Amino acid sequence: MNNKKMFETIVREPDWIMVQTEDGEYKNPGTSGVFREGGVQVETIVEGKSLVVYLTSHVSFVKHIRLRWNFAEQFHGTMLGDAWERGYGDLRWENMVPYRAMPWYFLINNGEMTAGYGVCVRPGAMCFWQADPAGISLWMDVRSGGKGVDLKNRKLQVAKIVYESYEGISAFRAAQEFCKAMCSDPVLPPHPVYGFNNWYYAYGHSSQGQILADTDYLVSLTEEAENRPYMIIDDCWQKYRTDDYIGGPWLSNERFPDMKLLADKIGNKGARPGIWIRFLLDRSEDIPAEWRLSHNGCLDPSHSGVIEHIRHDIERICGWGFRLIKHDFSTFDIFGKWGYQMLPFAAGNGWAFYDRSRTSAEIVKDFYRAIYEAAAASGTLILGCNTIGHLGAGLMHLNRTGDDTSGLLWERTMRIGINTLAFRMPHHRSFYDVDADCIGVTEHIPWKYNRLWGELLSKSGTPLFASVKPGILTEQENRELAKFLTESSKQEQIAVPLDWQDTCMPQEWQAGGERLHYDWFEDTGLRIFQGQYEGKFWDALSSGGVF
Repeated sequence: MNNKKMFETIVREPDWIMVQTEDGEYKNPGTSGVFREGGVQVETIVEGKSLVVYLTSHVSFVKHIRLRWNFAEQFHGTMLGDAWERGYGDLRWENMVPYRAMPWYFLINNGEMTAGYGVCVRPGAMCFWQADPAGISLWMDVRSGGKGVDLKNRKLQVAKIVYESYEGISAFRAAQEFCKAMCSDPVLPPHPVYGFNNWYYAYGHSSQGQILADTDYLVSLTEEAENRPYMIIDDCWQKYRTDDYIGGPWLSNERFPDMKLLADKIGNKGARPGIWIRFLLDRSEDIPAEWRLSHNGCLDPSHSGVIEHIRHDIERICGWGFRLIKHDFSTFDIFGKWGYQMLPFAAGNGWAFYDRSRTSAEIVKDFYRAIYEAAAASGTLILGCNTIGHLGAGLMHLNRTGDDTSGLLWERTMRIGINTLAFRMPHHRSFYDVDADCIGVTEHIPWKYNRLWGELLSKSGTPLFASVKPGILTEQENRELAKFLTESSKQEQIAVPLDWQDTCMPQEWQAGGERLHYDWFEDTGLRIFQGQYEGKFWDALSSGGVF
């Protein structure tokens, strides 16, 4: 008798199909595979190992589709869900929470096997899952912003649903394999990416001279590396940069008098020039009001004029000679929320994109595609930050998968950096290269802690970026940093979090044939931040109020 606890597939017709439009809500049993109600048609078709969902609407503005699969056996196990965009120190395996929204995909493990339930990358909707002992629900948000989409009788492929189960391998290996099943066409850097980023010591205050000095420092630390590092200029170079405004127009300020000359000098010194930009916050005087989102005034990426404006920005930057573009803030600038504020829905009600005929997911994908294609002519790499990885896979070479680490508080690096490295590692080289963010080296964080983070990053096989305040490190500490950077120039192995099913901050890791243990915690234990238990944890980590 076989007593093995199996999981059930959902690559079959759902038991229920439910649709919400601007006019009402409808539900029908899904046994026919076709839903027709209120001028809306939803089809679910098994195609190979996936279930593909199509939507057509003749008259109605459609908001949400929900599919439901009921299971014959009770559905049990610990679960790992994904996030809308970056992780905020909140990724973890946990017991079943029926009302929990799990964006894009989730894994379930019952001690004997692991199963994955998800949608393939670049779907036509913002998708999240819910799981309870009786079955699984998939929500597909097809709104255009916060209002129903007007498809104008266009047939939309909403999502391609996949299911896989794995026996005889670890949950981590299963997660890697499932991510590959969701993405068959990642774009990866042609060489390992690593180097310096000046944000976590400069915090917006820098100059051309300081960047060149940082480049000299970086080159001196990487003399033994055949693969040259990147020197990324973060937020600080743009024309109207102040402590209160970090947007465009994307022309340089007086501290950066000649961006092309600066890029040339970085290259001549032996590093590759990279740059940060925030495309969707731009107060250029020639931008028409029609190009702006109604709810926050940021640029509306559904407008063709905005896309053309961004193309010109990219052509200018690539023409200067920068060969990595880190584009930031776009999810916040579109939806007006950080990822941890989005559950269950990314967009609030009441606003729509200029082009209401496309869903939010389609508009975000097209925005990423425009950036990728505009940069491709010069071979410039794309690093997304505050981007939606499930929509960007195949359209960006690297993705910052967690919120900011810190050059001020070890607590923030520990909670966010380690968490995203562990729980987004299955994305690495399946969706893109995973960037878990920088080592912030300043007088505020003892090197004994940053050394742990730097060592793990260097052995992880993921990009390592360091922000190092000049003159902080001793000669011995510089040698250790040089070793980390040189090892990251190769990225020959993958680090595996061995205890990730037991903790959200893994301490036990396997890298190649080496077992690693890290004591992340300060002697006095974790600190309390004012507001962290009132839903303001990440703001509190940035602003003080620490005990």
